[in-house]
Amino acid sequence: MHFIHQNADRYAPSNYHLKPPEGFESHAGRRSSHCTSHGSRLSLAESGSNLHESSQLLEESSEDTFYGSTVDLTKEHDCKHEGCGRVTINVSGMKFETQLRTLNRLPNTLLGDPEKRIKYWNESRKEYFFDRYRLAFPAILYYYQSGGRMKCPLEVPFEIFMEELYFFELGHHTINSLKVHEGYILDEVQIKPPRNTIQRKIWTVMECPESSFLAKVVALMSVVFIWISVIIFCIETLPSLKDTGCRDQNITDVNGTVSIVKVPDFTNALFIIESLCIMWFVLELLIRILVAPSKLEFVKAIANWIDLVSILPYFIFLGFTLSMGECHTNNKSGILSVLRVLRVARVFKLSKHSEGLKVLGKTLKTSLKELFMFAMFLAIATVIFSGAVFYAELDQDHTQFESIPSTFYWTIVTMSTVGYGDYVPVGILGKILGGFCAVSGVLTIALPVPVIVANFNTFYKQSAMNKS
Repeated sequence: MHFIHQNADRYAPSNYHLKPPEGFESHAGRRSSHCTSHGSRLSLAESGSNLHESSQLLEESSEDTFYGSTVDLTKEHDCKHEGCGRVTINVSGMKFETQLRTLNRLPNTLLGDPEKRIKYWNESRKEYFFDRYRLAFPAILYYYQSGGRMKCPLEVPFEIFMEELYFFELGHHTINSLKVHEGYILDEVQIKPPRNTIQRKIWTVMECPESSFLAKVVALMSVVFIWISVIIFCIETLPSLKDTGCRDQNITDVNGTVSIVKVPDFTNALFIIESLCIMWFVLELLIRILVAPSKLEFVKAIANWIDLVSILPYFIFLGFTLSMGECHTNNKSGILSVLRVLRVARVFKLSKHSEGLKVLGKTLKTSLKELFMFAMFLAIATVIFSGAVFYAELDQDHTQFESIPSTFYWTIVTMSTVGYGDYVPVGILGKILGGFCAVSGVLTIALPVPVIVANFNTFYKQSAMNKS
């Protein structure tokens, strides 16, 4: 098969231009100036008139400016010196032709370095041969020709295209720029491990679950303790286990009156298991703080704040109990109720050990614009339909809509297609508006969903590619 690549523009739209790497030297200006002046001299030779004007043109075209330096175009063009000799590149049977100086623009790449590409030279065929994915090479060659324009072809899987870019050594700057353009989130800068040998080993065990068998055991224990604490948080609210953390105690006052009060029962099985889980979380957090190579970076990490928030409620509850000497499990309001809710934060600790949760977090982070757009659409539609239904039902005798704010609940439930049925319009106009509200809710939800799904698929593929 003999294929000469001529139409590489379609692989790199003009609206996307990567910054050329260092060492890139463009010859476009010099080539175009030389060819233009050469053509003008040829036309002068053919026409014998207007000698005065022609001589002026020849003087003007004899010199040109190239990157701030003067180039004498009257000299003979030396292709060997300029490096414009043609070279053939065979990629799995598909042949491409280009000039040597086009490849030499990127001397740090595989094709731009003569010492690197000579290994693929076929002397008998006078060509370079690469046993690579042929459909990806036109975009790579166009990157040399266009001065830094790169885009993954639609017919080439992104993972395969990344492998080709790494093979031809186009550089991390080009690859990372392409990843960002394709919607990938680049990995955060890796923290350098501690210099101390013992500290580095402990840090690796705590922060890198895949580094060793011991690290896997520690990670597994963390996951087990997290799930145990979450299960206890749920089952302690069962009616049959109500007040199991308290016991009755007789107290006699100064007047000899005996009263029964509830005091904490520290021998309760749920309390003991909860305490063991907290002990593991505290020990894990303290070790990670002590062996952290940068205490400042450790404090900045949001995941570490989640670890702290997940264990604080236990100690605050314990402090209240010991200071008051009473059981506060029945407190249904105030700061204690808020602290109980904070215990749910332990679920987020699983994100450090679950790749799926990491993908979900990246998806939500990338889709914030779409989620904000959805919230705006929902808020606008809620106000419109709430006001319309309220005034449509205003004259009805048995209306359930007492005000526009109280109608917000019905509008949101209807637009989300849940429809509990606890609030319903009774008038004909109200029912018609309810139907429009449900249909508009479906459209509102459907608008951002494809973008969010596409982001999730992108990060899922990225996760799979990193594992492979």
